[in-house]
Amino acid sequence: MFAPRTTPWPLVALFTAGYLPPYLLPTTVGRLDTGLPLTATQAGAVGSALLLSSATAGFLLASRVQRIGARTLARFGLVLAVVGYGSAALTGSVPAVVAGAVLGGFGSGTATTVAATRIAAERDPHRASTMGLLTVSALAGAVYLTVPHLGRAHGLPLAAIALTALAVWPLTGRLPGGTAASPAAHDTDPATALPRRRSGLVLAATVLCWSLAQNSLWGVSGRIGLTQAGLGDAALGVVFAVALGAGLVGVLAAGALGPRLGRAMPIGAGTVLIAGCIAVSASATTPATFASGEIAWNTLYPVVLSYLIGLAASLDPRGRWAVLVGSASSLGTAAGPLTGSALSAQAGYAGMGLVLGAGLLLAAVPMTAVALHTGGRPLLPGAIRRRGGTPAALVAAATGTPSGAVPEVGALEQPVVEIDVDAPARPVQRAYGTAGPRAAAATPGSGTG
Repeated sequence: MFAPRTTPWPLVALFTAGYLPPYLLPTTVGRLDTGLPLTATQAGAVGSALLLSSATAGFLLASRVQRIGARTLARFGLVLAVVGYGSAALTGSVPAVVAGAVLGGFGSGTATTVAATRIAAERDPHRASTMGLLTVSALAGAVYLTVPHLGRAHGLPLAAIALTALAVWPLTGRLPGGTAASPAAHDTDPATALPRRRSGLVLAATVLCWSLAQNSLWGVSGRIGLTQAGLGDAALGVVFAVALGAGLVGVLAAGALGPRLGRAMPIGAGTVLIAGCIAVSASATTPATFASGEIAWNTLYPVVLSYLIGLAASLDPRGRWAVLVGSASSLGTAAGPLTGSALSAQAGYAGMGLVLGAGLLLAAVPMTAVALHTGGRPLLPGAIRRRGGTPAALVAAATGTPSGAVPEVGALEQPVVEIDVDAPARPVQRAYGTAGPRAAAATPGSGTG
């Protein structure tokens, strides 16, 4: 009997608290615009500042979780989130709201960093990550369905984030404390050259633009639905809730599809389809068109994202490009709300959609080229084939597999040498008898029956 797999609920809860602010970004920015004396661009800038503060926490604390301790750092982040988002929700002063959003963003980023670091050390990190995505999507959907019925105050989404952080606090007691740095952490040679620099830099730059385009639309989707598509608060919340549910379907579909189609086609074709969805959503003037674009976009987005993560991990068995590309994606995400607000103010929502769609089409070309150029190089031990294969760098980094256990195909393919071997003489058919009992006087080779 196999031991049942247990879900690390404290980490799932921490993951949810850290990821909730980006999921609620459209309603947060939209309510800052309508509930405070802020222009659309200024409200988008506040959203960008929140996400940038969250990304900064990840850059600063990713390597310090083990030394400081997951429990201590998680509680620190949750306190910042409660204080920051709570104060921003309770005040009507614009400077205080901005300061609270930035402080809360750093707290959310801290919680996300601890959750991601600890989930990577789990025996089944994919299960924990999936449960985290399911939980945060379900909670965000519930907020989108509930908040419109509670009024138009700017602080309702911020209060929801603060209350979530407060609810997660009791679960942090099950997280480990700080430990001394492991000697194994110094086994890697920092002087080792970063492999595939050109491919990695191209991918990092294009993923930054890719994430920027996604979050530029997401940051202003609430305003598009309200002011251009003619949706009410309640109907808009339903659309976003369904779209988040469709995103879960996309995650499950990407996991089921796996490497069957390689990486180039899902990345290239998926990005082209996303560009079309963004153009449709941004130019929508009816509720049906807006809902169709948002739901289709949120279904495709996680599919392409999962393949981009795998591609980044495949560039370096030690996972360094995965970290760098992920950081570039965070920067693009943080700049998204301000970019979307600025573009829509200058060119209108439809013009913004065309610009973002064109940018995605341009980004699809180098991303697909990198996928074609580097596809199939790293392989998992036990899954070695002459061509192709699933990248294992991300799995190796998450489970502690030594980097040497993930060889490259080029190191595995040996020249084929043809050796002439003389064919053995054909045996005479009657030289052997059949198996089974024989008569005592039977001649060898003349088996009975």
